[in-house]
Amino acid sequence: MAVAADARALTCPQFNLILQPEFPLNALILASDALRIANQNSGRELFRWAFVSEDGTPVRASNGMWFSADCAIDAMPPAEVYLLFEGNLPTQRNSPALLGHLRAAARFGAMVGGVDTAAFALAQAGVAGADERAELVLHWEAVPTFKERFPQAALKEQIYLIADNRAHCAGGVATLDMMLDLIERFDGQALANEVANALVHSRREPSTRQRSDALPGSEERSLARRIVSVMERNLDFPLDLEGLAQELGVSQRTLSRVCKRTFGESPMRLYLHIRLQAARNFLFYEEFSIKDVAIACGFSYPAVFSRVFKAEFGQTPRDFRARLRERQNLAIRPEIRRLIAGPGSPM
Repeated sequence: MAVAADARALTCPQFNLILQPEFPLNALILASDALRIANQNSGRELFRWAFVSEDGTPVRASNGMWFSADCAIDAMPPAEVYLLFEGNLPTQRNSPALLGHLRAAARFGAMVGGVDTAAFALAQAGVAGADERAELVLHWEAVPTFKERFPQAALKEQIYLIADNRAHCAGGVATLDMMLDLIERFDGQALANEVANALVHSRREPSTRQRSDALPGSEERSLARRIVSVMERNLDFPLDLEGLAQELGVSQRTLSRVCKRTFGESPMRLYLHIRLQAARNFLFYEEFSIKDVAIACGFSYPAVFSRVFKAEFGQTPRDFRARLRERQNLAIRPEIRRLIAGPGSPM
């Protein structure tokens, strides 16, 4: 079903909100509350929604809280809108069953979308857009990782995007902006504005940039943003100081002065911090080998990468990911883990 002018004729559109482990709870609350307030303010049941998990059991959010599901993915009702909520594990829990349901929903004309890092699953399922070069949106922090997996994708640096029965959102408060847009498409601008007012929110255009540091400023601030952007675009083959200056169209002296005044670092030290932060995000979101992460972030030798990563974050890349995954895995069915561990276990 295309969400268009005749959408008002639909009776009580159904939203299926599909939760994956480590999903962002704040985004889910905003999405469901927008629908609740729309019903409350209209005095009618304009929308229905269901919280869905793969097996119908509670799902752990990224903040450690558990959230109950209404049903399993195999038992969810037919819907006009399917929204997938992903967060810290954008690829590790995307089962064939989940991807199959996303494909089926898209095939039957539903609006299919994702929040935060859900673009990974939509791309895996082949439903991100009309083709592999479709425009899509995800949380800015996961963009380098996404580009490694799907280099042909056209990523938009904005808060959300709705086009061709696809809805992509960066997560956080942007989830509310996307939901208000969907409410307007189904039931008009007046109701969407009512919901925004009830949540003390000023609606934003889809093209709004995700990060406030991308907003216009002084000439020096603008150059500082361009410096970071050039460094982030050249992670795997880092430029030298001369190459950076040429790419930016400034002198090496100007480049050094702006980096020192804005970031308190030399250009090459700043570049190293940016590459290490990108490496941390790769380790956080993905299961690439340490060698592959090192190469993706411009380190020719894994040993060098491990040494500078430990100096920056206090632990090796391998230890960082192992401890992170251990904490995340302990949150999966803890009652079963306690039984396995036996009496007296600290678990």
